[in-house]
Amino acid sequence: MEQLLVHCANAIESNDATLAQQILWVLNNIATPDGDSNQRLTCGFLRALISRAAQSGSCKILAAAMANAHSNLVVNTHKFSVIELANFVDLTPWHRFGFTAANAAILEAIEGFSVVHIVDLSLTHCMQIPTLIDALASRHEVPPLIKLTIAGATHDIPPMLDLSYDELGSKLINFARSRNVILEFRVVPSSYSDGFGTLIEHLRVTQQQNLIYAADQNRSEALVINCHMMLHYIPEETLSSISSPYDFELNNLSPASSLRSIFLKAVRSLDPTIVVLVDEDADLTSTNLVCRLKSAFNYLWIPYDTVDTFLPKGSKQRQWYEADICWKIENVIAHEGLQRVERVEPKTKWAQRMRNANFHGITFGEDAVSEVKTMLDEHAAGWGLKKEDEDLVLTWKGHNVVFATALVACLTKFIS
Repeated sequence: MEQLLVHCANAIESNDATLAQQILWVLNNIATPDGDSNQRLTCGFLRALISRAAQSGSCKILAAAMANAHSNLVVNTHKFSVIELANFVDLTPWHRFGFTAANAAILEAIEGFSVVHIVDLSLTHCMQIPTLIDALASRHEVPPLIKLTIAGATHDIPPMLDLSYDELGSKLINFARSRNVILEFRVVPSSYSDGFGTLIEHLRVTQQQNLIYAADQNRSEALVINCHMMLHYIPEETLSSISSPYDFELNNLSPASSLRSIFLKAVRSLDPTIVVLVDEDADLTSTNLVCRLKSAFNYLWIPYDTVDTFLPKGSKQRQWYEADICWKIENVIAHEGLQRVERVEPKTKWAQRMRNANFHGITFGEDAVSEVKTMLDEHAAGWGLKKEDEDLVLTWKGHNVVFATALVACLTKFIS
C-alpha cells in the first residue's frame, strides 16, 4: 500500500491524471475506512492525496470527481468538552507519558520556590496541569503560588476544545482552590506562526516586574517552560522567508535563522529554571512530498495500530481519535507553505537546537522513571520505555513514539 501511495504521489506531482486515476481507484478499493489498521491508515493517505490533487493542474477534475463520489473521505474533527478531552487523553500513553515525565522533572526543579510561573505551551489545553496541582498539594503543606501562562494559539489544531480560554482558566482556578493551591491564570494572544514573539515579549516585561516585586517581598520565583507537542508548529528552515517578530540586534541573530532556533534562544535569554520538551519522534519536514509521505506512513501506522487495543470498532471515541490522525495526515500531505503546520522533527534535531541555544539536558530521576513505568502498566502490552542519553522515550512494539527531555541553561555565559 505504501508503494501505491508513493506512485500516486509521483503521478499527481507530475500531473499524470491518467496514472493518478488508476492508482486512486485501486487504493479506493483496497483501503477501506472500516478495515484493519493498515487499510484505515492508507485510507487517510488516500484522502490526503485526493485533496492535494484537487489543487494540482490537470488532476483537479479527477480529484473533484473522486471527492464527490466518496463523501466518507471528509474529515470531521470533534470539539471536546473538558471531561471528554480528559478521558480521551487518558486512553493512551501518547500524552500521559509526557505529562508524567514532565511533572516529575518540574516538581524536582521547583523545590524550595515560593512562586512557580509555568508557561504551558501544550497541544492538550492544560490537561497536564491538574495532575501537577495534585502533586504539589500532596507534597507541600503550603504549596507555592502557581502562575500559569498560556498562548492562545491552538484553536484550529486537533484536539479542539469547545470552551473559551477564560472558561478553561476558571475551571483550573476552581480545581486548584479545591486542592488548597492558589492559581493565577493568564492568556497571552500569541501564535506559533510567528514563533510566539508576543509571548516572549510579555514574559520579558513581566519578568522584570516580578524581580523587583520578589525582592521587596523576599520570595523566590521559578520559571518553568513546559512544551508539550507544540514547538513543532513553529516554522523551521524550509520556511526561511517567514518574517520574525524578534529583535535581531538584541539577540545577535541572522534573519536567515529559523523561528524555532530564534524562539529557543529567546527562551534561553529568560534564564528559565527548567525547560521540558515533549514531542513526537519523527521527521515530517522534508520539502519532497514522497520523502514526507514515506516518513509519515512509517510513523503514523503506530496510532492506528494501537487504537485496536483500547477502542472498539465503531465507537465515537475511535472516530474522534482517527479523525485527529487523519487531520495530521492531510496537513502533512495535501498542504505546503504556511498551511502545512505539522512539521515534526526528530529528537536528535531538537537536541542540536537546544545545544545551539545554550541548554543542556538533565537526567530524569528514578522517581520519574518509576512513575512512567507505573503509568504504562495501566495500558496495553506493547508500550515500552527506554532511556536515550538523558532523555526518556515512549515506544510501541520497539518503535520510538514520543520523547521527553528536561533542560537547564548552561552555566557558561550565554552567547547567541
